[in-house]
Amino acid sequence: MKAAIGQLQIHWENKQENLKKVEAYLELLSERRVDLFLLPEMSLTGFSMRTEQIKEGRKETVEWIQGLAEKYRMAVGIGWVKDGGELCENHYSIVAPEGKILDYTKLHPFRFGGEAEYFRGGDALPVCDFGGFCMGVQICYDLRFPEPFQILSKKADLILVPANWPAARSGHWKSLLKARAIENMVYVAGINCAGEMGKLFYSGDSRLYAPDGTKLKKETVRLPECCTEERVMVYDLQNDVYRYRECFPVKEDRREILYQRLQEET
Repeated sequence: MKAAIGQLQIHWENKQENLKKVEAYLELLSERRVDLFLLPEMSLTGFSMRTEQIKEGRKETVEWIQGLAEKYRMAVGIGWVKDGGELCENHYSIVAPEGKILDYTKLHPFRFGGEAEYFRGGDALPVCDFGGFCMGVQICYDLRFPEPFQILSKKADLILVPANWPAARSGHWKSLLKARAIENMVYVAGINCAGEMGKLFYSGDSRLYAPDGTKLKKETVRLPECCTEERVMVYDLQNDVYRYRECFPVKEDRREILYQRLQEET
């Protein structure tokens, strides 16, 4: 599978401008026969808490992306905000040319950044099969909580982490992505935004780790006149998770029943 990570500077709360940029990159990536284009968390708005302006009742972002996926024959991973009534939901969907194949709700709203005042957390860990991989998703702040990654890794071989992760904590971002890949023996793709947005600076630092923590090589694509940090990284991936797990069978030594008992006794 050829996968592209879109480390984009998001036009703040401007869905139409961001859609134009997404399509411009889709044109470039279609020439390179990319199968899957991954965008950051809240892809068309940035990490805005003005939910009255950005929330969606009809899932219009998914509908727009469905049309682009059909046009360019490419699956797209995109973040959007669902109108949930009193509180919204932070969603990430993977939309293939034939339709939506995964929809995930962020488990852990970022209380420190005010997200918990406007968003409720999800309660499911869906996976989907695409391009020879079983994929799951964790969004941004979810990266700090290891337990869902262990659960996902029982099925998933590739875990996506779309984010709006500020440069001030970029060291945590890079360390945790690598750790999640190593401890779960899966591929982990960190898909961050870039540049100045909403009074914060995002250094990007998007990357894709192999199950042994190796950072994979990529080809870089950029639009003219984009900010310094913006780029799209293209990777050629083959699913060899089984090989890593056969060579170093760490997961066979996990003691799930013991962990559960110890947790109950705490």
